[in-house]
Amino acid sequence: MALTIKVPATSANIGLGFDSLGIAVNLYLTLHVEEPSSEWVITHPFGEEIPTNEENLIIETALKVCPTLAPHKLVCESEIPLTRGLGSSSSAIVAGIELANVLGNLQLTNDEKVKWATLFEGHPDNVAPAILGGVVVATYDTHTKEVLTVHKNVEASIAMVAVIPNVQLSTKKSRGVLPSSLAYGEAVEASSRSNVLVAGLMVEDWKVISSIVEKDLFHETYRSTLVPWMEEVRTITKNEGLDTCGTYLSGAGPTVMTFVHKEQVDRFVKTLEKYLETTLKDCTIRVLEIDAQGVYVK
Repeated sequence: MALTIKVPATSANIGLGFDSLGIAVNLYLTLHVEEPSSEWVITHPFGEEIPTNEENLIIETALKVCPTLAPHKLVCESEIPLTRGLGSSSSAIVAGIELANVLGNLQLTNDEKVKWATLFEGHPDNVAPAILGGVVVATYDTHTKEVLTVHKNVEASIAMVAVIPNVQLSTKKSRGVLPSSLAYGEAVEASSRSNVLVAGLMVEDWKVISSIVEKDLFHETYRSTLVPWMEEVRTITKNEGLDTCGTYLSGAGPTVMTFVHKEQVDRFVKTLEKYLETTLKDCTIRVLEIDAQGVYVK
């Protein structure tokens, strides 16, 4: 059986949508399922720190979903950099669920896939768009284990420009700087801003989105010391009068993402390259498209 599973990267939070809002982008983890084997073996490009046996996250996830799966040889390719805020672990989890779904003939629905993935990841902001594509707003009830999602495909006139530093930032470290609570008034204000961002995304009002996406109160303020280039990109944008729709911290960072009208992308990228070559030399600037399909099998 020739089988390939392809999972998109994701950019979560989008400023104010902490742990609940994410968008799929066109960087991919691709899993090739080869012949049956006496034991699970996976070849991947990530180095010796990532297991090549049943302890690999993809295989581990698949066996949690369907413990009776017969072992196979697997080959993993990935364009998604590890621990950069682009959903690398989520893509592995989604690939594992799809591996179990196909090899085990489980016929899981998308809702069931999202529920499994959220159970493993802990929150749905990355895994849901990796499964569904487009923009996904989701919430997870830790008591009932219920996951609710709203899915939206976004117009093709917007690109996403990612500044990806060549440094890793673990989710654990990035979460470690967050407060344990917010004052009631601050939480209400943060929630109201988040509501406006979600509404703007649902109707694709990029004027509203650009006005609100940089006004997060949940996490970006606390993480700014870990990712000083986020404010730098915003400052460059404002000083140069660039027409963008807002810059935000992608996931837990360190990647910084900017929504840009496609006709402005070339100018925006050239300006970033000019300024960042002196202050953040070791980084990659990638122009990304929104992935509308999510995970798929061929």
